[in-house]
Amino acid sequence: MGLLFPTSAETAGMTSNRATICQVLHSLRVGGAETLVARLARRLRSEFHFVFACLDELGTLGQELREDGFTVHVLDRRSGLDWKCAWRLSQFLRHQQVHLVHAHQYTPFFYSQMARLLYRRPPLIFTEHGRHHPDHPRRKRIFANRMLLERRDRVLGVGEAVRQALIANEGIPAQRVAVIHNGIDFAPYCNGVNGHATVRQEIGIGPDEFLILQVARLDYLKDHPTAIRTMAEVVRRCPSARLVLVGDGPCGPTIEEQVKREQLAPSVRLLGLRKDVARLLAAADLFLLTSISEGIPLTVIEAMAAGLPVVATRVGGMSEVVEDGKTGLLADAGDATALADRVCSLVEDGCLRRQMGQHGRERALALFSDEQMHSRYQQVYQELLSD
Repeated sequence: MGLLFPTSAETAGMTSNRATICQVLHSLRVGGAETLVARLARRLRSEFHFVFACLDELGTLGQELREDGFTVHVLDRRSGLDWKCAWRLSQFLRHQQVHLVHAHQYTPFFYSQMARLLYRRPPLIFTEHGRHHPDHPRRKRIFANRMLLERRDRVLGVGEAVRQALIANEGIPAQRVAVIHNGIDFAPYCNGVNGHATVRQEIGIGPDEFLILQVARLDYLKDHPTAIRTMAEVVRRCPSARLVLVGDGPCGPTIEEQVKREQLAPSVRLLGLRKDVARLLAAADLFLLTSISEGIPLTVIEAMAAGLPVVATRVGGMSEVVEDGKTGLLADAGDATALADRVCSLVEDGCLRRQMGQHGRERALALFSDEQMHSRYQQVYQELLSD
């Protein structure tokens, strides 16, 4: 029995004048890389025909893309090395007559390379959005990269720290790795967002309370336990401070238990997944991110675009986004005391908050627009397809 693939409205005789590009990801759950890929496809859909292959699951964004007319196929990868997943991906590439494969993160990149051996060998782009922790060289991966990566393929990091990790830990020659910074749509932040008091009332924050917002998937890499420990110290020194966590993920129950154990229920709120992040940012006083590993975090760029100062950990590409002492304050990962010191210093200094917020907004607008990002990817697509 043959494989059955979904068919979108665009595939029915409407793509003859557009090259087909397959975006390969773990899933299309709500996250930084996934949001970026969805926006990229919508932005460039008039020039290219995009299809999506998810190794593991569909996700919220995947369902939205299907409803928007895109083909999104789930490969149901099994644990371990699943050779049948590579074969299923190759069949999907063949069925969709894919001209170019764009893989996001290392595992989708590996399966894309294996699938290409079974298809007609389209060129491949690998974008690395972040790194696992701890990050170190792996001989088998270095060998596979050297064997399977072709000269025409492109390797991209979302920031210089990610680029250096690809060189040092994946064994990819420096001259082969370029940088395309992540970017966001500034439209929701250009004219400000009204309803500051209304939003606070909706989420149970008083007008005189200091609202700290953290937007991140509830995943171990985001290290929410350190955020909770940070708040335990902040509340002792600044009782009016409140932390609001936005996002969902596997660590949710553990985080809720820690909040109860630390007796922080009055000071910490978990809102789950939200689609009104711009409204929440407009109602906040400060943005917090406590990750142990990051690429170029979109949520930090969004916070800066909203004019918020940022307190974050000095990991990955964070220092490429946040200028320590100018647009925010950085501390070592896992150091709740240092993070609390930086939060409290901004709680107590409204003038410094406003200065950092303004500098951050200017930096975000200058360096991290999705217009620049989309233009760079469009150029790479055109170069590879013309070859």
